[in-house]
Amino acid sequence: MLCLVTFLSACGGGSETPTPALSVSIAAPAAANQVFSLNTPIAVSARVTVNGASAPDGTTVNFFASAGSFATASTLTHGGTASTTLTASTPGKQTFTATATFSGATGTSSQTVYVRQPPAPLEILVPAYFYPSTGGSDWDRMTASALAHPGLKVTAILNPANGIFNSTEPRYLLAAQDFVGAGGRLLGYVYTRYGTGARSVSDIKANIDRYLDLYGRSLISGIFLDEMAADPARIGFYREIYDHIQSRDPGLRILGNPGTVPAEGYAGVVDAVVTFEGTGAGYASYDPRQTADWLYSRPNSTQAMLAHNVMTCQAMQGIVATAATPLANAGMVYATDRVFDYATGTGNPWATLPSYWTRLLETVEAINQGQALPGCP
Repeated sequence: MLCLVTFLSACGGGSETPTPALSVSIAAPAAANQVFSLNTPIAVSARVTVNGASAPDGTTVNFFASAGSFATASTLTHGGTASTTLTASTPGKQTFTATATFSGATGTSSQTVYVRQPPAPLEILVPAYFYPSTGGSDWDRMTASALAHPGLKVTAILNPANGIFNSTEPRYLLAAQDFVGAGGRLLGYVYTRYGTGARSVSDIKANIDRYLDLYGRSLISGIFLDEMAADPARIGFYREIYDHIQSRDPGLRILGNPGTVPAEGYAGVVDAVVTFEGTGAGYASYDPRQTADWLYSRPNSTQAMLAHNVMTCQAMQGIVATAATPLANAGMVYATDRVFDYATGTGNPWATLPSYWTRLLETVEAINQGQALPGCP
């Protein structure tokens, strides 16, 4: 009997061909490059190995996407790799898979990507928390810049008396008129104390009304709600404020500033949100994919960043270029070399325009136009 079994094995009889070890891995897009723009084809490739070696040419790989289409959903390997392109149909988080079968073995791999809406041009958002003094003030510089760059949106946050006043201040009124006349836009500053009740809704509404009644809708394009909460428990507080602003004029733009990414529900009570306020070094690690992928379903024009402690023109250009990437998905940007010291709580980064103000304008304009960045002094 032993001799018979040995003979059959040698001849191939009485045994089954072992199932090969098949492996599929996504080769592209790379994990570090997972954010793309809607309607832009994404190069996708899958690597297939059989028993540790490249799969034979002609091995079929099937691709499937949760929200999108592949140029070729079923393609063949060459040199162990199958390639196609994916076009996403909706913004947000997407998952696609690649599946291969060979000699009874099946392997599958998946990859997550994030797709943003086609971006709008960048806009400059200036926390203009400085007084419009006579004779060459920073308000004069902003007005001159708005005139010199008519194709660039420059929005300034008007902040007389920390947003609490009962009459117009002549210098602010004149500066506002000049700036808007030059093509700039103004948001009225109102602080909200994070919705804790330290400032009542009625007081906040009164501040909003002062801007509209005293400075007028012809000057005020919207309201900047500073010190906005980020946790979902406070959304109702801000919904009441939102409804009030809408009742005054549904065309007013409402920008909230929690200084960080808030709960998703805040997208329903403001038109845009400052998702980052901090140092330039801190912005280098900004990555909404990990905790707030819902931001990719929102237009970049609804997201703003404000960076301080950005000490050189070159650093500013790096920050603005980062803000414009699909990963950051910012639409409103600002950087300054003025400093805030977190250890001591001292410094006002918004007390003046940055020393590289003109280069900031030129940098944003160059990025919007797809041109080379201007040189730094």
